[in-house]
Amino acid sequence: MAKKIFLSRIIPNPGIELLKQSEFDIDILYKEKPLSPKELRERVKDIHGLICLLDDTIDKELIDAAPDLEVISNMAVGYNNIDYHYAQSKGIAVCNTPGILTQSTAELAWALLFAIARRIPESDTFMRDGKFTGWMPMLMLGGDISGQTLGVIGTGRIGTAFALMSKGFNMRVLYSGKPNPVLDKELNAENVDQETLIRESDFISLHVPLRPENRHMIGKREFDMMKPTAYLINTARGPVVDEKELISALKSKKIAGAALDVYENEPDLTPGLDELENVVLTPHTGSATVPVRDKLAVMAVENCLKILRGQVCKNRVV
Repeated sequence: MAKKIFLSRIIPNPGIELLKQSEFDIDILYKEKPLSPKELRERVKDIHGLICLLDDTIDKELIDAAPDLEVISNMAVGYNNIDYHYAQSKGIAVCNTPGILTQSTAELAWALLFAIARRIPESDTFMRDGKFTGWMPMLMLGGDISGQTLGVIGTGRIGTAFALMSKGFNMRVLYSGKPNPVLDKELNAENVDQETLIRESDFISLHVPLRPENRHMIGKREFDMMKPTAYLINTARGPVVDEKELISALKSKKIAGAALDVYENEPDLTPGLDELENVVLTPHTGSATVPVRDKLAVMAVENCLKILRGQVCKNRVV
């Protein structure tokens, strides 16, 4: 009897076709929205491989519900949705899809930075509503980008790529954490403590993984330290920012604006966030280009197939 793979959500077709061509039994859930934890547990009882997305909760209860499970393949770089320590204790491989979305996510972070600094969504709405009556010297005033100070918190693959894209804007670049020789050489970047970065930056972009120590790393204390002309960009994980405190900071003009692609209680917004004009909101689309999503789907499937075939998988995290 062939081993069984469950795909928890519809993914780009190249990944689905690769699955269908394999020697395994395939169960594909052709839905856009995630199953509830209870529904998901019901679907995994007899599977050997699970291909899941970042908003699927793969906890102890689910792992225990799948006694034959050999591999959990997450179609995402982060894997905070998986209890990987428990999976490891059960001898279950956990894989992710690193590297592919680096440039696309860094590019989106820049798109968000421009959108909030130059008030692009507000301007678009203003035009569509027929409010434009001619050039006005005080209309839609935003912030400069060239020559400003860019603070990057988290300089892994994406954070490094994002920082390097600042080259054409003659920005002073600050970053916190471990020394980054690439940024030091290419940008003459300054490795500073996080408090200095927050106090001195005109733009702060977050690129850290979601770990217990990073939850609410940007909260009231940090907003109080930021310049009133500063902007916050988050393409990392939502819970890194305390959204209630962000809303308070935006309403009181403690900071000039924020642009978010991820949310603390995703997919739900913290009440009041969508009512603010000085925030730009996108629906977790950092990797949302056709080539990148196709490659992510194929990598997630390949990771699963390799483990079930007893082959080495370089994207295995445990």
